[in-house]
Amino acid sequence: MNVYDSDKIRQSFENCGYEIADSVQDADVIILNTCSIREKACQKAFSFLGRVKKLKINKQVTIGVCGCLAEQEGANIIERMPYVDFVAGVNAIYRMPEIVKKAEDKKCRPVDTGFDSPAGEPLCQTSKSRVDISEFVTIMRGCDNFCSYCVVPHVRGREISRKPKNIINEIKMLVANGACEITLLGQNVNSYGKKEGSVTFERLIELVNEIEGLKRIRFTTSHPKDLGDNLIEAFKKFEKLCPHIHLPVQSGSDAVLKRMNRKYTIKDYIEKIEKLRKTVPNIAVTSDLIVGFCQETQEDFNMTLNLIKHIQFDGIFAFAYSPRPNTLAQKFKDTASEQEKKERLYSLFNLQEYYTKKKNAAFVGTEQKTLAEGLSKRGLLKNEKKEWTGRTDTNKIVNFITSKDDNPTGKIVNVKIEKTFSHSLWGIL
Repeated sequence: MNVYDSDKIRQSFENCGYEIADSVQDADVIILNTCSIREKACQKAFSFLGRVKKLKINKQVTIGVCGCLAEQEGANIIERMPYVDFVAGVNAIYRMPEIVKKAEDKKCRPVDTGFDSPAGEPLCQTSKSRVDISEFVTIMRGCDNFCSYCVVPHVRGREISRKPKNIINEIKMLVANGACEITLLGQNVNSYGKKEGSVTFERLIELVNEIEGLKRIRFTTSHPKDLGDNLIEAFKKFEKLCPHIHLPVQSGSDAVLKRMNRKYTIKDYIEKIEKLRKTVPNIAVTSDLIVGFCQETQEDFNMTLNLIKHIQFDGIFAFAYSPRPNTLAQKFKDTASEQEKKERLYSLFNLQEYYTKKKNAAFVGTEQKTLAEGLSKRGLLKNEKKEWTGRTDTNKIVNFITSKDDNPTGKIVNVKIEKTFSHSLWGIL
């Protein structure tokens, strides 16, 4: 979502005549788009602001903070770092050039969280200067679930869905300019359109599936409590919808899930995974997990390890719990020490790595349909062959070489997998 929002900020400035600077040192305006989902993200933001302070000494530069941390801290950011010229919250980013002009005119130091302004319709141009093979499109903002650990409803607001027509038009524009794959974004895509009485998420996927020239559809994120049969069937029904789902479970303990206010049990979660795999046998399943949540015992954590053994995820994102402002969990006792959290996180990653490697190893000798996104980070190998990168429909990263001279970027190609690594596959076209 931050990638998408940052891109919209860039577009709004380009529309006003600005150009992207080659480096922070060359910039006249520096905008830091922030996250506050974890304490570490906030620390990184303040650390960056500390580093750019010296740029104020040598030249006239405007520094601004936007995004979730801006929403959370507001004017406190300017009080803490008086060289910051403006603060703009999540919903205010579409007024960014106007906010910057106020700051540059030195009439004020704007603090515009925009929290009460409409959040449903982000800026949507009819063209875009740079379009990637794989693009993000936000279909909704905010969240109504209020998980006890989560700051999102407090910084991004309550759930609101964009109009289907505007989403479709934006995707058509991206496809016309070279996008081959679209990822639909929402805190809980399962509830898209329900409050507005709009089309269902499954119907939106159907409309996107009909767009000519689009090759692949992905989405993130689904909430387990709202994952229904219609969305499960959509994986089989719509040929462009990739067989991969990110379904955050957060913990393997029902007691912890209850304190998290997740509104499902581990039995519910396992049943939905089984239904997904029965409907689409090759579906890849990834998840989010939090270790060391309030009052999590060693027994609770062992249940999480047992869940990983049972589900055998393709991959996970896992984090040590850190209290967030305004959340219900702030009232709970944080019982696990930082050392215990680190040890549990290490155990979790160590176990998951076994299953990720095992699943990846099964691809050796097979041909995988891979959407080529361009040159890999290495680009040119020692033997002067070009190495390309892309992803399978199950969202596995594939780096590959080709004996042909043509550029495969934007094409779905059959790559024969010759070896695998912890987080990627390698092959030959």
